[in-house]
Amino acid sequence: MKKVIFEGSAVALITPMDSNGEVNYNALGELIEFHIQNKTDAIVVCGTTGESATLSAQEHHKIIEYTVNRVNKRIPVIAGTGSNDTRCAVQLSKDAQNLGVDGLLIVTPYYNKTSQKGLVEHYSYIASQVEAPIIVYSVPSRTGVKVCPETYLELSKIPNIVAAKEASGDISLVAKTVSLCGDGLNIYSGNDDQIVPVLSLGGIGVISVLANVCPQESHSIVSEYLRGNTALSRQIQLKFIELIEVLFSDVNPIPVKEAMNILGFACGRCRLPLAGMDEGGINRLKSTMERYGILNA
Repeated sequence: MKKVIFEGSAVALITPMDSNGEVNYNALGELIEFHIQNKTDAIVVCGTTGESATLSAQEHHKIIEYTVNRVNKRIPVIAGTGSNDTRCAVQLSKDAQNLGVDGLLIVTPYYNKTSQKGLVEHYSYIASQVEAPIIVYSVPSRTGVKVCPETYLELSKIPNIVAAKEASGDISLVAKTVSLCGDGLNIYSGNDDQIVPVLSLGGIGVISVLANVCPQESHSIVSEYLRGNTALSRQIQLKFIELIEVLFSDVNPIPVKEAMNILGFACGRCRLPLAGMDEGGINRLKSTMERYGILNA
């Protein structure tokens, strides 16, 4: 079986910003402590939810360095180091590895796209340049590229490609991938509304947007399932479907960042081109959080 970076719920952490649109490290520290205290099993920084597309290389470095030092090995830290330029992905990955991360989350190339052959060459080359364990991240709704099961099989033969974050939404694809790869590739759900379905196919966790707001509940969906309490796991999953829908009622991470502001964390707004939610969207978000008991009415 491949190395397991984590089991359970990893938060796809937002990147808090100050009023000038700069990274707010005081707020980042508060978020890190909030997650460690509330059963989050791993932290993912500089991913999609962390607005990686608008972070400079210097900001990537500083955020990862700060997070690794603040976490101080209490839970695993995973850094998003993907790019549509293979050379850039290698640079980001080497830097994150040198900073001491426990794993690398590498999204498929975007915009220029690539073939399945190109995906194999892209990931093979990155893996040859680093020793850190790699999670392949497939999110075709954003990148225009999906990873086919046969491609996962080829990638699973590479020793330090250990897992996939599957956000294609295609459960049939996940099933075929598990069938082909077996213990050669760990599978994490990349969709909060499909945690239990992915676990039922042999997945070992989730990289979660929901966990920003509900870390204990996201952890419990996975931990209860893995303990054999499948009915309770399913109950929690279904209970939070409406909140999950609201957290994706606008482009991620716009709603979840607003939700964390509502909870009292100084997370600011997203960087342009992501615009803030309108008043109606914010009111819906607040009322949903109140119904779930996340806020006092």
